[in-house]
Amino acid sequence: MDLKRLSGKTAIVTGAAAGIGLATAKAFLREGAQVLMTDRDTQSGAAAAEALASQGAEVIFQKHDVASEADWQAVMTLVQERFGRLDILVNNAGIQLTRGLEETTLDDWRHVFGINAEGTFIGTRLAIGLMKTHGGSIVNVSSTYSMVADGLNAAYCASKAASRHFTKAAALYCADRKYNIRVNAVHPGVVMTPMLEREIVAVTADRGLPDTSAVEAEWSRICPLGIGEASDIADGIVYLASDESKYVTGSDLVIDGGHIIR
Repeated sequence: MDLKRLSGKTAIVTGAAAGIGLATAKAFLREGAQVLMTDRDTQSGAAAAEALASQGAEVIFQKHDVASEADWQAVMTLVQERFGRLDILVNNAGIQLTRGLEETTLDDWRHVFGINAEGTFIGTRLAIGLMKTHGGSIVNVSSTYSMVADGLNAAYCASKAASRHFTKAAALYCADRKYNIRVNAVHPGVVMTPMLEREIVAVTADRGLPDTSAVEAEWSRICPLGIGEASDIADGIVYLASDESKYVTGSDLVIDGGHIIR
C-alpha cells in the first residue's frame, strides 16, 4: 500500500536552491511528487536538483526570476512538457530588505514588491490556467511580518501583507468558479535560512556591533520555541499541498514557534 501523501502529483517550487524552498522540494519528493525546482541561483539550484535526481527522485531545475512574466511562462511550458500537468505550486521565492524607512528608495520598494508580491500574482494566475480542469493546490509562503511589523523591514512587511491578502482573494476566485483549486498562505516565523543569516548580518552592521552573536540571541528570544528549521515549514506546506487539506482554502498557517503571541 502506497502511503505517500503526494503520489501522482506534480509540483513547482520557486526559490528552491536553498532554505525553505529546498526543504520543501525534498519533502515533496519524499512524499512521492514530481518536482520542478526553480531559482535565480542557477549553480546552487542545479546542483541540488542533480543530487536529488541521483538518488532516484523525479526532479528537474529551471532558472527563474519570479518577477519576470516571460520566465514564468517558460516554467509553465516546461512543467507541461516534462510532466504533463501541474497539481501544486509553491510560491516560495522572496527577498528581504533590512533598511531604515528613510533610506529605502522607491526602486528598493518596487524591487521587493516585484518579487514578493508581483511574482506571487503572476505564478498564481498562470497556475490557475493549468490547474482549473483537474484542481490543485497553491501555497504562498508569506511571513509573520505580514501580521506584525518591523521598522527596518517596511518594504518586506508591506509586500508580505499584500501576498497574504492576495491569497484570500485568489482562494475566493477559484472557489466561486468551482475550479477545485485551493489557495493558502504559510507564515514562517524566525527560521534559520540564508535569508535570515543575511538579515542578522545587516542588523548587526546597522547597530555597529562587533559580531552577530547578540542579534542572533535576540532573534532566538523573539520566538518562545527559538529559531526554527526550514523543515518545520516544509512539513506544513506538505499538508496544504496534500489532499489532507481538501477543505482548507484562503487560510493562514502560522508556523512561527510562537513569534506572534510573544
